[in-house]
Amino acid sequence: MSPDRLSKVFAALADPTRRDILARLSRGACSVTELAEPHDMSLPAISKHLRVLEQSGLIERGREAQWRPCCLRAAPLKEAVDWIGQYRRHWEERLDRLDDYLQELKAKQKTTSGGKKSPAATR
Repeated sequence: MSPDRLSKVFAALADPTRRDILARLSRGACSVTELAEPHDMSLPAISKHLRVLEQSGLIERGREAQWRPCCLRAAPLKEAVDWIGQYRRHWEERLDRLDDYLQELKAKQKTTSGGKKSPAATR
């Protein structure tokens, strides 16, 4: 995924209305009117949100006679998750190292105090 496309995906996901629309579309295709129902905003306002989602590649709009369904496109979400996953591994490794260090400190504390708690530890 190009950095520009990734930026568009994250910008689209930054808005709670757009995240709600994506959650609704995860259950199946919907019309603009159906997507607008739970929101207290006009159809043109919902259409602007849909345009942002479409430009980011997260949804696709079709045309079936009078019905214009919107469908979720999951590929950009997977690419965003994969990008985030790189950083998740990094932080998990750091937390694992921190845990190892804390275990070492506890072991040292036990050996130096003969298994007794230090006065600072009882506070």
